[in-house]
Amino acid sequence: MSLSQAQKKALRSIGHHLNPIVTVSENGVSDSLLAELDRALRDHELVKVKLALPDRDDRARTLEQLTAGGRAEPVQTIGKTALLYRQNPEANPKLSNIVRFEHHHGRR
Repeated sequence: MSLSQAQKKALRSIGHHLNPIVTVSENGVSDSLLAELDRALRDHELVKVKLALPDRDDRARTLEQLTAGGRAEPVQTIGKTALLYRQNPEANPKLSNIVRFEHHHGRR
């Protein structure tokens, strides 16, 4: 699934105020990190990930691993922070960032 520019813009407006809930350190991508990312995407649909890696190329490779392993769409990457999205039709409305902020930030 590829997101349109309008969808990415709406997701970026929601993601702007989110805090990172998954952090990738110099240890890289592990099975437990992918499991945590999967849980976060299942619960929240839109998550911010901190890539605590000094090298830009390493961050790009890690982001590719995260999107493939988490079956997620990259929405935005700024510096060491990435915003990832994966739709969950059965998301808990109390946890989903999409549902909770549906009417915020100029969205209807």
